[in-house]
Amino acid sequence: MSPSRPKGAPEAGPGSARRWGKGRGDAGRTPLSGAQRALLAASFLITLGSFAVLPYMSVLLHRRLGLGLGAVGFVLAVASLIQFAGGVVAGPVAGRIGLRRAMLLALALRTAGFAAFVPGLGSPALTVGALLLVSAGAALYLPANKAYLVDGASEAARPRLLSASGSAFNAGMALGPPAAAPLVMGSPGALFACVTVLFALVGAGHALLPREGAGGGAGGRSAPAPSVSAGAPLTPPPAPLAPTATPATPAGAPPTAVAPMPGAALPARGGGERRDRVPGGAATAAAPVRDRLTASPGLSPFVVTVLSVYAFMFFQHYLALYAVPRTSAGFYGAVLTGYAALLVVAQPLLAERVAALGYPAAQWWGFGAMAAGMAAIGAGGHAGIAVGAVLLCLGEIVLFLKNDLEALARSTAAPASVFGRQRLAAGIGAFGAAVVGGQLYGAAEAAGSARGFWVAVGLQCLLLPVFLLFRRRTARDPEEPRAAAP
Repeated sequence: MSPSRPKGAPEAGPGSARRWGKGRGDAGRTPLSGAQRALLAASFLITLGSFAVLPYMSVLLHRRLGLGLGAVGFVLAVASLIQFAGGVVAGPVAGRIGLRRAMLLALALRTAGFAAFVPGLGSPALTVGALLLVSAGAALYLPANKAYLVDGASEAARPRLLSASGSAFNAGMALGPPAAAPLVMGSPGALFACVTVLFALVGAGHALLPREGAGGGAGGRSAPAPSVSAGAPLTPPPAPLAPTATPATPAGAPPTAVAPMPGAALPARGGGERRDRVPGGAATAAAPVRDRLTASPGLSPFVVTVLSVYAFMFFQHYLALYAVPRTSAGFYGAVLTGYAALLVVAQPLLAERVAALGYPAAQWWGFGAMAAGMAAIGAGGHAGIAVGAVLLCLGEIVLFLKNDLEALARSTAAPASVFGRQRLAAGIGAFGAAVVGGQLYGAAEAAGSARGFWVAVGLQCLLLPVFLLFRRRTARDPEEPRAAAP
C-alpha cells in the first residue's frame, strides 16, 4: 500500500499542478488583503442597491409610467444588451485608463443614473435614460472589479477570490428585493434617493483603494525579494560572459555540444514547453504556457459560456411563470432567497474542487446537474421545484466558475478584457434563451403541458456536453496524423 498523500498535495509528474488546482492548500493559507476585503464588501453593497431597484423596473415602467408590456420588454432587452455586451468595450477601456479609474467612472455613471430616477418618476423618457445609464455603468464596472480583485494574486488563489466575489454579489442579489419591497410602490422616490446615496458612498470608498500594479493592487503583492539567511554574504549577480574562442573541430567531425551554464534558460522543445534550469539540475515547466498551447479549440471558454448561460437562463426567465400558479408567490420568493443563500455558502466551499476538475469533466457535471434540475422542476410540486433549484445552483457553480478560470488561464490578454468577453458571451446566451424560451414555453402551454417545456430544456442540457466534446474530438483528430508523422 502506498503511503497516504495529504489532502490537496499535488501528485508528482507533469500536469499535476493543473489536476490538483496548483497547490490547493496554498490558496487557503493566503490571507485576503485589505483592498480585497474592501472590494468584496463593496460588491455586496453594489448589488444590494442595484437589486433593490432593478427587479421592480418592469412593474414601475408598466404600472406607474403606463408603458405597454411590449415597450417594457423592449426597454429591458436593450438595457440587458448594454449591460452584457458592453463588457467588450469595458475591457479595453479599463486597460487604457486603469482598473481603479474604470471602477470610479462606472460608479459615477450608476450614481448619476439612480439620481436621475428621482425626477424621472413622472417622465418615461427620463426614466428609460436613467436605466440605460445604470446599465452602462454596470457593463464597465464588473470586468474592472474582477480584474482588480485578481490583480497580483497567484493562479492558485484565483478560484477562492472569484468564488468569494460571486458570493458577495449573490448575497446582495438575495437581500436587495426584500429590503426594497416596503418602499418600491409606496415611496419609490425615497428608495431611489437611498440607493443614490449608497452608490455615492461606495464610489468614495473606491477612491481610497490603492492603484493596481506595482505592488499596490488588490492582491497587494509584488514580486518577492530573495530570502537571505542572517549573516550570509550577499552574492552579486553573475557578470555577462565574454565571448571565448571555441576549440577547433576537425574536418568532418560533428560539432561539439556546448553545455549550458547553470541557471541559463534552455530553448523550448516539442510543444513549446519552456523549462528553466536551476542550480542543481532541477527543471520546472511553465504549466500555464503549456496549457494555453495545448488547449483544444473545441473547448473555447467563450462558446461554453454562451451555452452555459443559455441553458441556465431558461430557469431564470421562466420559473416564475411555472411556479407561481402551481405553488404561490411566497414560495417562489423563498426558493429564490434559498437559491442565493446556497450559492453564497456553497461556491467558496466548492471552488478548489471545481478548479481541480478538468474542463470536459466540469461540463459533464455542470450540464448534468442542470438537466437533472430541469427534470425535477418538470415533475412539479413544492418538492420538485425546490430540488430542481438546488441542482441548478450546483450546475451554475461548476460551469460559471470553471468557465471564468479557464478563460483566464488560456488567454494572454489582460484580465479585464477576458472578463469583458465573458460578459459578452453571457449576454449572447441570455438573449438566446429569452428568444427560444418564449417560443418553446408558448408552444408547451398551447399543447396543454407546461411540463413539456422543462423536459425539452433538460434534453438540451444533456446534449450540450455531447456537442461540445464532439467538437473537441473533431478539432483534435485531424492533428493526430500530423503529430505521428516523423
